[in-house]
Amino acid sequence: MLTIIIFLAFCLSAVDSQFPRVCATDAAFRTRTCCPLWQDKSPCGSLSGRGRCKSWVTSKDKATPVSNDDRFNWPRYYYDNTCECYGNYSGFDCGDCKYGIHGGKCDRKNMIVRRELRELSFLEQKRLFSYLALTKTTKSRDFVVLSTGDRFHRETYRFVDASLYDVFAWMHYYSMKALMINNTFDATRNFAHQGPAFPGWHRLNLLFLERQIQLMTGDESFAIPYYDWRGDKNCSICTDTLLGSNDAQGILSTSSHFSFWKAICSGFDFPDEYCPLADAEYKMERLHRRPGTTPYAPNLPTFEDVENALKLKAFDAPPFNESARGSFRNSLEGFLAPDGVTLKRSLHNLVHIYLGGTMSQIPISGNDPIFLTHHSFIDKIFEAWIAKYNSTPDSYPANDLLGHGPNDCATPYFPCHKNKDLIRRSTEFGYRFSWPL
Repeated sequence: MLTIIIFLAFCLSAVDSQFPRVCATDAAFRTRTCCPLWQDKSPCGSLSGRGRCKSWVTSKDKATPVSNDDRFNWPRYYYDNTCECYGNYSGFDCGDCKYGIHGGKCDRKNMIVRRELRELSFLEQKRLFSYLALTKTTKSRDFVVLSTGDRFHRETYRFVDASLYDVFAWMHYYSMKALMINNTFDATRNFAHQGPAFPGWHRLNLLFLERQIQLMTGDESFAIPYYDWRGDKNCSICTDTLLGSNDAQGILSTSSHFSFWKAICSGFDFPDEYCPLADAEYKMERLHRRPGTTPYAPNLPTFEDVENALKLKAFDAPPFNESARGSFRNSLEGFLAPDGVTLKRSLHNLVHIYLGGTMSQIPISGNDPIFLTHHSFIDKIFEAWIAKYNSTPDSYPANDLLGHGPNDCATPYFPCHKNKDLIRRSTEFGYRFSWPL
């Protein structure tokens, strides 16, 4: 892996994996501004009407708790000024288009179709695996990741180059790190799970990688497939022609497309570090998987499990965490049984545990490409719920969980995507699924 390390000479806090490279500079942090120049040489393409450099200083934000967690109130911990894009323009510099929109002037709509992995033709599967290989071996042009062994000492923070796929995996890892409040870690809370933001955050995560692959390959039709695991036996996509088989120790077969992939941020995981070995590929663990070998997760969820979860009309319910009952979100995430009453592993969580290996290590699970197909199906269930109840951003509940509020910007995305705005039909983001659930 090619690496370029940028050391900060002054006290700064950590930076997320989707942190724009052009904003990972001393000047950007000193001025607290991430408003890069676009092609017309103006900040955020303002001269071309693409956007403006917006100040967050006058925003009416919730009161900040005694917290030194860099992800809270995103992106205010780092910047007082970021790009606000107009119309169909998007991106950290307004140089891109909103999801589902293409063209130099962002005036051309494009609807892609996410299909079941086994529904793809042989050539379509080969294309998928070649694209994923490209993302794993190509350094991200626009984003860098953070690496430090000590979140308490900011002078140790450094930005490191990573492949596009590793940037994607890092985003999940970074958002899952324990909250830091008053110099105390709370491992039961994070910015992507155990709260109302869970379905929307992961929807945005997939959209990010899907878009980056489209831009990298020039293939505007590319869509992340899904794995319909309902009632499946022995992980039928865990073959060398698809996602890879494994031996008794969990090592992927050498005939697999992903046999030599390594997991960024793997190894010992402590709350006071951010991926300390991000630039040491030789120390990263290889992907591993052991489907069906965990005694308390011997089977994948059933058709009935999904049907019952979809009967839960409330998107979420107090206390809006892993103990919420009558909550579709909590049942989908897998802390609540589909009956809406019993607190036990189900759906999303059950699949992670069933697959074992890298997937069962939730913070780094994004390193395994099976994560994409699993979460694409979770998103399909989410989409079915939205359609069934004609849900809108108003369905998102008011709550005080850090990073999970309806108007909180999803961490760590640029520009701001409010959590509530992700409860929309998938067609508004430029994609649909091939078959009704």
